[in-house]
Amino acid sequence: MKNGYVITILFSLLIILSACGNGENSEETPEVEETSQDEMSDDMEDDHSMEEGHGHNMSSDGEVPDGLQPAEKPAYKEGDQVIIEAEHAEGHDPLMKGAEATVTGAFDTTAYAVSFTPTTGGDPVTNHKWVIHEELGNAENAPLAEGTEVTLAADHMEGMDGAEATIDMAEQTTVYMVDFTTVNGEQEVTNHKWVTENELRAPE
Repeated sequence: MKNGYVITILFSLLIILSACGNGENSEETPEVEETSQDEMSDDMEDDHSMEEGHGHNMSSDGEVPDGLQPAEKPAYKEGDQVIIEAEHAEGHDPLMKGAEATVTGAFDTTAYAVSFTPTTGGDPVTNHKWVIHEELGNAENAPLAEGTEVTLAADHMEGMDGAEATIDMAEQTTVYMVDFTTVNGEQEVTNHKWVTENELRAPE
């Protein structure tokens, strides 16, 4: 009788301990899920940031490369309002095309579309617009022919400065620096380099 009583008590304790263990597990589970969701959210934000920017610095400090001369007779002068007709930030919804901009500088030069692999690694960049002749580290007389290999001395994108590049096309033109708000209204861009003359139009 006494042994039966002891066994009953032990069995009851086992049931209680088992229930407590399950309770602790059920309390810990939401914490694990919450951490997992936070990590997923961070990963998504990182992916979104990479997709939006592609490492492209849309704003600049406004410094002009040595040797670059102001345009003598630009179609648009400093302070003019223009509409951007090009989209340089590819891979997502338009950020530039259709934006109203203010001209902050106009210069006569040769503009190049170039392909290169960033010095920081990652996927090759193809047909990047624009790098101007004065932003090439080993340039000869302009314009350079398609297929010419050059060293970039510009920092429009992460991993651009010092990268070996190939000229895809050349255009002797007037290039502009412009201030604008992205068409989604989320970013104020200052002294964007560069937009060519045929990528701009006067407001209607």
